[in-house]
Amino acid sequence: MVIMLTNRPLPRFLIRWLVCSLGLWIAASFLSNSISYDNKLKVIILSGLLLAIINVVLKPILVIFSLPAIVLTLGLFMIIINGLTVFIASKLYTSLHVTNFWAAVFAGMVIGLVNYLVTAILEDAQAKS
Repeated sequence: MVIMLTNRPLPRFLIRWLVCSLGLWIAASFLSNSISYDNKLKVIILSGLLLAIINVVLKPILVIFSLPAIVLTLGLFMIIINGLTVFIASKLYTSLHVTNFWAAVFAGMVIGLVNYLVTAILEDAQAKS
């Protein structure tokens, strides 16, 4: 039932929020020296919400402005854009501490990987139903 609702805006946003929160939590566990959230679930959930909002509002603008770099690098510049969104989220919500830009880039890669896996699982489940 939830899978059928993924084409609607609100459930898609909620899934994006979940994916961002899960990806941040996984990245923070890998980079505990560079990413910290004071071991509070509330910080991860709110950071995921802020990151999801940034991805909806700001990321398309960043992609348009950096389109030449994305084309020249065959899409690899998207990793930098994902890291930039994580870095912006950490600056806007100071309870999420990201020490440097490269830690944010790694977190962006983890979030992208989690997003890919969740999307693949949902599409597979939708294809089977």
